[in-house]
Amino acid sequence: MEEQQSGKPGDRLNATEQWGAAPTDEQLLRLQKTYRSLIEGDRLQWTSYLRLERVLGRGGQGVVFLTRRRGSDDFTLPVAVKFFTPQGYPSMEAYESAMRGVASIAAKVAGIQHDNLIDVQDFIERSRIRIMVSEWIDGFDLERLVEPATLEHCRQTVTPQRWSYINDVIATAGVDSSRLKAGVAVAVVRDCLNGLAALHRERIVHGDIKPANLMLKRTGLAKLIDLGSAVDLRDPPTKHHCTPAYAAPEVLMGNRPTPRSDLASLGYVLVELLSGRKLFLQPSNAAELLEQKKQLPQQLHHLLPPEVERNGLLVSLCQRLIAFDPGQRFASAEAADLADSGAAAFHRQLVLSNLASEYDQEIRFWLEDLNLPV
Repeated sequence: MEEQQSGKPGDRLNATEQWGAAPTDEQLLRLQKTYRSLIEGDRLQWTSYLRLERVLGRGGQGVVFLTRRRGSDDFTLPVAVKFFTPQGYPSMEAYESAMRGVASIAAKVAGIQHDNLIDVQDFIERSRIRIMVSEWIDGFDLERLVEPATLEHCRQTVTPQRWSYINDVIATAGVDSSRLKAGVAVAVVRDCLNGLAALHRERIVHGDIKPANLMLKRTGLAKLIDLGSAVDLRDPPTKHHCTPAYAAPEVLMGNRPTPRSDLASLGYVLVELLSGRKLFLQPSNAAELLEQKKQLPQQLHHLLPPEVERNGLLVSLCQRLIAFDPGQRFASAEAADLADSGAAAFHRQLVLSNLASEYDQEIRFWLEDLNLPV
């Protein structure tokens, strides 16, 4: 009869059961002791090595590098690293206070884990300079994708038949920039609305929606990036950085950004994607820019191409996103997508008309056609 095991369920296994027979190799024995000390402790730390490869972008808040995180056994991982500049702050205390706000938001976003939001991986300090580590997105921002040179590069690299299809379904020449066909443009915006909805549920406003901060992955998925201007509505900062051309009117007037402010910014992006025009070129002052934004909803019929202008639902979607009065916009990002007059309704309309497409796949194939260096 086998000997009964003593002890209660949940008790730790004895050493032999937990770790197996003791090895005879002396080095392996020491290594196994190290392993046990690591997993039985309550703290773990190590040093990361990052090689700065090239600049991905520069802005008022600092510079972003593509880097390689080096691990053990030849493991490497591309990551994006943003260095926050202290320039522009009146004191060290002001810089560190602002960085605490950025770190708090970065931690919240890291916990959201939404497919349409950039994945924040770490927020660190080196010689008192703050650095945010996030995923490197294998793709391109919308600002680059709608440059006329990008579309011309595509024309030169694909067959005439493929070029005709791209012009009919994906993108074609516009006035100031390339314009996306309606189905693709709305697909991109719907991804962005999903990302915004996830942020807004956590009481976070992105605060700087613009083409340069919207990226299309090679998989066809859109992602919101650059949270340096994001605002936590539970603890809003005294100052807010934004890009005036894409800022909501109330933000330009000095009010704090709200979720509906993000909708206005995304609405401006949508109108630009549909029209192939830059909406606010060189206003002489803030008052002129505000007046242009006030008049924009009534001017859509002159700005949008006929194929878009004829679609009342799509024009209404744009008008409600960019309404000068925040109270006239959609109540939320979710409503902007799912309401009867929202973005999803336009896609359903295309389905009923047999004009719909698998837009994430169309975008993926288009990015492959572009064959641009990352």
